Amino acid sequence: MTKTVGMRIQTMILFGACLLIWLPLFLMVSASFMPEDELLWRYLSPLGIGKAPVRAGLIPSYPSWEALSELLFRSPGFFVMFWNSCIQVFPMLLGQLLVGAPAAWAFARYSFPGKRPLFCVYILLMVLPFQVTQVSNYLVLDGLGLLDSHWAMILPGIWSTFPVFIMTRSFEAVPKALLEAACLDGAGEAETFFLVGIPAGYPGIVTALMLGFMDGWNALEQPMAYLRDVSLWPLALYLPDIVQDKAAVAFAAGLVMMMPPVLLYLNGQGELEEGVAAYGVKE
Repeated sequence: MTKTVGMRIQTMILFGACLLIWLPLFLMVSASFMPEDELLWRYLSPLGIGKAPVRAGLIPSYPSWEALSELLFRSPGFFVMFWNSCIQVFPMLLGQLLVGAPAAWAFARYSFPGKRPLFCVYILLMVLPFQVTQVSNYLVLDGLGLLDSHWAMILPGIWSTFPVFIMTRSFEAVPKALLEAACLDGAGEAETFFLVGIPAGYPGIVTALMLGFMDGWNALEQPMAYLRDVSLWPLALYLPDIVQDKAAVAFAAGLVMMMPPVLLYLNGQGELEEGVAAYGVKE
């Protein structure tokens, strides 16, 4: 009986924690379908343009598609920034795969002088916040003449140490029996990497790319520091630009911007869980 009561209390606590996470999302979705007049009465008083104190609601009193219609059909700037985000994020992910996967395989499967100190440097660079390396990155990009271009966002992301850290642990979990079987079959180092390492380490690779996508898709400080041309700005900088005068469109833009990470998570949830769980498994 006591155990049952404890489980119920635990369930209620977890439900309350989940509600705190989901409630802002529900409010955003609801506000996306509210007309401008209803938003003025419900949400906009903190911005100094509302007509009443905040009165949040999960269901619009008068649902409207006007905000989404204006965003998708009468806001060309939104699509420019959307494609800028795609141009900056997807090549970065491809570069992380091409650079990070071989580096992680080397850390996981080979012994060489200075391996541990070098990996410690990777970890140190991983935990450093962006602000610490912002000035040095700016100087390097300026010296290469890459500021105010898409490459200013792509190249620093390609050489990120975080994907290497994630994929290294996944490659370490590859059973040695598979590697020995590949060796007995006459597979070389490259064939072992592509035919055994990548399929067996697939969850870690997907985890690294998913987390890299979310980091690049939501990047805010990097484009503000490296991109002066507004036509190159990604979608993350679209929301602050419209929140003052078109609040309904801002909520709708937030909803659309949220959809790619959500869809990516829903389709890659299993691989993400396997990749994270790999850290607690020893062969």
